[in-house]
Amino acid sequence: MRWSVPDLADAIEAGLRRRAAEDDAAQSVYGFDALDELGLQPIVQQACLDAGHGAWPEQRYPGHRHKKSKAEGQRCDLVLTPDGLPLQDAESKGTLFGGAPATDLDQAYWLEIKTVAQFETSGAFRRYSAELLQPVTKDVKKIWSDGVIRFGGLLLILFTANQEIAEHDLAAWHTRCIDKGYPVGPPAVRGFAITDRIGNGWCTAAVFGVRGV
Repeated sequence: MRWSVPDLADAIEAGLRRRAAEDDAAQSVYGFDALDELGLQPIVQQACLDAGHGAWPEQRYPGHRHKKSKAEGQRCDLVLTPDGLPLQDAESKGTLFGGAPATDLDQAYWLEIKTVAQFETSGAFRRYSAELLQPVTKDVKKIWSDGVIRFGGLLLILFTANQEIAEHDLAAWHTRCIDKGYPVGPPAVRGFAITDRIGNGWCTAAVFGVRGV
């Protein structure tokens, strides 16, 4: 099984474009760039479903599935499976209830989603640079530190005033990751103009492969 990072980026871009068009058609006071990560995750999930993948939110990392309570352990924002298949439950594998088609944990694509906006509804986001450089790299570590995962990546959604800022900041972030030794591959970057409601005029979706690149 191989996953195509560019294909995932294409699918996510299509979903984000659809949402931008819906916001414009509805003449929304605030667009989807005002949403936080939890608000954007269903948009990304639907985009992946529309592309024919299974898309399973808030799944425990393989390395945390030994915990007795399913409420315990670190979770991945979105886990993708081929052909809409469910994700294999390790507890049922090899049992009478494990015969239905499912995707093994090491064949799924584990996707962390991070969004940073240059402008919020209250004005310029003063922690824009700090938020981009610090918490985002933690998601990379979560994927890389799990020894079961073979395919995984980080989706970084940026909302900026223009395309030039997005390109500069993505390049700076990627360089910082490489300098620190993080195993982040070259991104598949997609971007498009959005209606400026609060200061953001450009949306960028960049998928960085962390495993299986």
